[in-house]
Amino acid sequence: MIANKSFNNVIDTLKQLGIEHDQITTTTTGDIYDIDLSKNTLFPLFHINPVNVSTSPSELTYNFQLFVMDLVSQKDNWTAANLLSATNLSNEQEVLSQTLQICVDIIGMMRHSKWQAAGALDIDDIVYFTEGEFTIEPFTERFDNLLTGWAFSIGIVVQNDFQTCVIPVQNNPIGK
Repeated sequence: MIANKSFNNVIDTLKQLGIEHDQITTTTTGDIYDIDLSKNTLFPLFHINPVNVSTSPSELTYNFQLFVMDLVSQKDNWTAANLLSATNLSNEQEVLSQTLQICVDIIGMMRHSKWQAAGALDIDDIVYFTEGEFTIEPFTERFDNLLTGWAFSIGIVVQNDFQTCVIPVQNNPIGK
């Protein structure tokens, strides 16, 4: 029997991935405009934006746009040690490099399902997969404060048997 995974299961798994990653400080979900960009938010931020769900005969693909971002610090906020090694006016290149690596980590963890199982991966474990190639796009100053990072779309594939035995409807024919 296939243990179908719900939207909640997929979101909770992505959130847990963000919680477990040592370089991600805050994980949020929802529309991109729901991100709290106040100075109180702890960065780096991993944001999960649900897009849609597509079906095939035996699978559901939950599609998301994922954002990994961090604050860019300006040279006037740096300490003397930062200034001695600075060749640019900000640390934007470093932030782009670090946030890109986090994106690659997320893709890797979703591609290689051994990271998802609580114990040794069993052939009967229901896990999440992603497949194909990804385009990871940089953004800078897209928001009100000086943020930079990367965004990419990902499809999380889960098995689904589309069973009809326990659908909460009356046991009456629907055809007229």
